Amino acid sequence: MEKLVELENGIEFYYKQSPNTPRVSLCMNFLLNDEEKIPGLNALMTRLFMQGTKTRSAEKIAQELDENAIEMNVELKLDYLSFRFTCLNEDLSKAVEILEDIVKNTTFDDYKKEILKYKADIKASLESPVSFTMDGFYKTLFENHPYGATKTVILPHLDEITQEDLVSAYKNILLKSVKVIVLVGDVDYNSCLEKIKNAFENLDESSKEINLFHKLSLTEIKRLEQTKDNLNQAHIIKGWLVDGLNNPDYPALMLLNVILGASGLSSRLFCELRDKKGLAYVVRTTYETALSASNFYIYIATEPKNIEKALAGFKEEIGKIKDEKISQAELDNAKSNLTGKWAFSYETNQRQANLYAHYGIMRLGFDFIDKTREKVYLVTIDDIYNCANKYFKEDRYVLSILKP
Repeated sequence: MEKLVELENGIEFYYKQSPNTPRVSLCMNFLLNDEEKIPGLNALMTRLFMQGTKTRSAEKIAQELDENAIEMNVELKLDYLSFRFTCLNEDLSKAVEILEDIVKNTTFDDYKKEILKYKADIKASLESPVSFTMDGFYKTLFENHPYGATKTVILPHLDEITQEDLVSAYKNILLKSVKVIVLVGDVDYNSCLEKIKNAFENLDESSKEINLFHKLSLTEIKRLEQTKDNLNQAHIIKGWLVDGLNNPDYPALMLLNVILGASGLSSRLFCELRDKKGLAYVVRTTYETALSASNFYIYIATEPKNIEKALAGFKEEIGKIKDEKISQAELDNAKSNLTGKWAFSYETNQRQANLYAHYGIMRLGFDFIDKTREKVYLVTIDDIYNCANKYFKEDRYVLSILKP
């Protein structure tokens, strides 16, 4: 059974029954309709939601969650703020009660202590060569854009943030955001709807409009080279701005990702650059989607002496898929691989709740995957060829290189 209802304040509540499952999952998303005032403001805010409310200390929250075997977290995505929990069916009331308190009554009192912890976490994260290279890629690709607020961009601004900034930013999100709630599990619909209404129907009205962040364009080659001591290998990312979820090219781009580097041992880049040429420890592609800008990138870890050979390999393999149409067999295998991954991604109630809420907050419809699966089967060889030539331009990309 599936139900979609709009609460009195406009929040969309989507319920999906998952028979014979002992744990229920809920995901509540608030869209970010304004660009943040200070880099890192929303990230710091997100870290503080579990650190105390007007009636519960951080220790009290942790104790209650542990005693009731409730998994609860708050996560910041590029376009939205996400509150989530998973609990035993019989503990749904308790989980909703704690979440309501966090959503409505977080104080942000411990922001100074959290800034210190966040700084330490950022510095530790940037010790990873992969994270450091990714950081350079994103801040270059999304320069002067909210998506480009990477760890190295955030770090120098954290001490500028005040408690008033945090409170004001969160009030703005509550006031202006599109809001959706998704619940997946084997619980009575009418009972859980009543719980949701009692807890969240008095939040600020859910917006009907999406205010996109400012648009980005990439019209040149941007190359960032960085060095780090004690590296045994070089890390390289080459990427392009591409269209995102809500466009006709999305199915073809997803399939291109599978064909080039997201299908592991069978992908083109793995076979050519790792197996045949011995250039890679790791090589893969990733297609990341967001509302204002999406990207497609290639990542490789290789010996420092092979940097230029790896870049030539990127160019060669991208050139092949732009110049030579793929076979029907390769396309069919990619479709099977992609739809199989999608089926796997819906295996648990938690994953279902997160995905339905993701597509709901992006205004794509809670049935987005079902509709898109049909479109994937309709993608042709020419669609793949045209899509590759449309996006993989050799005169406009970002290159991030980390070497010894």
